[in-house]
Amino acid sequence: MSISEKFQAFCTNLRMPQIVVNNVSSRYKQITKRLNLEFYSSDSETLHSIYVGSYGRGTAIHVSDIDMLFVLPYSVYTQYNAYTYNGQSSLLQAVKNAICKTYSLSYLGTDGQVIKLDFTDGISFEIVPCFLNSNGSYTFPDSNNGGSWKTTNPKPEIAEIINANSAVCNNNLKRLCRMARAWKDTWAVPIGGLLIDTLAYNFLTNWAYKGNSYIYYDWMTRDFFQYLMNQNTTQQYWSAPGSNQYVWRKGNFESKARQCYNLSLEALIYEGKNMEWSANQKWREIYGTKFPN
Repeated sequence: MSISEKFQAFCTNLRMPQIVVNNVSSRYKQITKRLNLEFYSSDSETLHSIYVGSYGRGTAIHVSDIDMLFVLPYSVYTQYNAYTYNGQSSLLQAVKNAICKTYSLSYLGTDGQVIKLDFTDGISFEIVPCFLNSNGSYTFPDSNNGGSWKTTNPKPEIAEIINANSAVCNNNLKRLCRMARAWKDTWAVPIGGLLIDTLAYNFLTNWAYKGNSYIYYDWMTRDFFQYLMNQNTTQQYWSAPGSNQYVWRKGNFESKARQCYNLSLEALIYEGKNMEWSANQKWREIYGTKFPN
């Protein structure tokens, strides 16, 4: 297989199968319907919900969780904000109890800011109840440390990733984000999904070959890891594309990026010598078993 064929197959392998996409859509609609019935006396399967996170940005891979916001009436905020202690925890419990009317309690849990809904087939939803602000951002509950309200602004991030991917990067940006997630999972890299997408965006929108396609993905791999390994290890946050909200570091990702930069150099040497099997093993060492053997 050529470089182009190998990386095209790899990117295809990272996508969720259609049956998973269908299951995600069906469950998303059922969750939305249940919460609309509870808080709006409506049976709509689409109103007041939005995909966010990597699934919303289109950068998810086969093992990704599904993040969704559900926008509650402002009167609900007034109700729980009036609690003398941790109304945020009570709000999360109320939303969890509502979902229980459709899904078994055994699948449900709460984790500070989200209601987690885990299915036996491995699909996991993280549902964030929230309130729409006048500037388009969302306020959501955080039950940690006695309770507080936090703000997120995912729509500009989604829009900027979609625009840069199609208008600037010849559809390469989302693929690079997914490839980086495969690296993260293979190497257990301490880096969040939004930081992956932010760094991929910052790199690729300035990369000389961003308009080329799969035939340049070996160079894209090399140059992206070089970009990652040269980040300032003392930098604690970056600005997300679109929203400019802070995206915080979880740990040191630079050292593993350096290791994989060196592996990519070895892979390129093997590719240059037409030693395809040896090259593939290096790419698989970087990206895992979804890369063709």
